[in-house]
Amino acid sequence: MPLPIAETFELLFEKNNRIAYQALQELQNESEKNNCLSPYVDRLSDMLDNENSYIRTRGLVLLVYYAKWDEDYKIDELLDKFLRHITDIKPITARQCIKLLPILATHKPELKDAIFSALYNADISIYDDSMQPLIRKDIQKALKEIQKL
Repeated sequence: MPLPIAETFELLFEKNNRIAYQALQELQNESEKNNCLSPYVDRLSDMLDNENSYIRTRGLVLLVYYAKWDEDYKIDELLDKFLRHITDIKPITARQCIKLLPILATHKPELKDAIFSALYNADISIYDDSMQPLIRKDIQKALKEIQKL
C-alpha cells in the first residue's frame, strides 16, 4: 500500500538517498496520472535553493512533472530560478536540469524561447575541462529537441 502523497513528499528530504529516490519515483509516477504536486509547488521551488544537490535535482524533476498540470502559470513564475540550474555548481545537477528542459518545453510551449535562449547562452566555463564536453553535448542535444517542438 503506497504512502499518502504528503508522507511520500517528506521522504524526498530523507538522508538515505535510496529512500528519497524511491519517493521521487513514486511522485513522478503519481504525477503522470494526476495533479498531486500542486499543493507542493512552493516547497519544490524552495528545494531549488537547497544546499544538497540531490534535493535540488529532485525539485527540478518534480517541477517538470508538475508542469503538465500547471494552469496557474506557477512554472512560468519560477522559470528564471529553474534555468539558473543549467549552470548549477554541481555539474551532475546541471546535466539533469539540461536533460529536463525539452520535457518542460513540451509541457509549457510558451516558455520554449526563454528555455532555448538560456541554454544557448549558458556559460559552462565554470566547469572542469573534463565536464565541459559532456555538458556542451547535453546542451546541444536539448537545443535540438526543443527546436523540433
